[in-house]
Amino acid sequence: MNTKVLLAALAGAVVAFITGWLIWGMALAGIMESNTTEAGLAVSRGEMPLLWAIAVGCIAYSLLLALVYSRWAGISTFKSGAMGGAWIMLLIALGADFFVYAGMNVMNMTAIMVDVVASAVQGAIVGGVIGWALGYGDK
Repeated sequence: MNTKVLLAALAGAVVAFITGWLIWGMALAGIMESNTTEAGLAVSRGEMPLLWAIAVGCIAYSLLLALVYSRWAGISTFKSGAMGGAWIMLLIALGADFFVYAGMNVMNMTAIMVDVVASAVQGAIVGGVIGWALGYGDK
């Protein structure tokens, strides 16, 4: 793993943290809360989640994209990074949300669909930034 991959992952993690707060913390907070079951609300951390844990998740997911883009996909533009990020995060969210839905009564199908679409949007933005960062300085 080289410095460019680490810097691209760091840029992606910062963007993931900010867009996550904007998307889920602000824009979709009411929708997600109203489509979460009482059991889901009972196990929620409430108003303030663990920010350090969110940061670790953002770093891990951005590093995943940066490694896939640089080692196997050859992605080094904003456009190709956005397309890859949207697909990867859509599929990750779809799988994760349905595993949660199958085993726990914490959210309804509306929350799942909203989360999957929002994850794809965030994945496009973060993936685009990572793609751009990987191609920065190339001619």
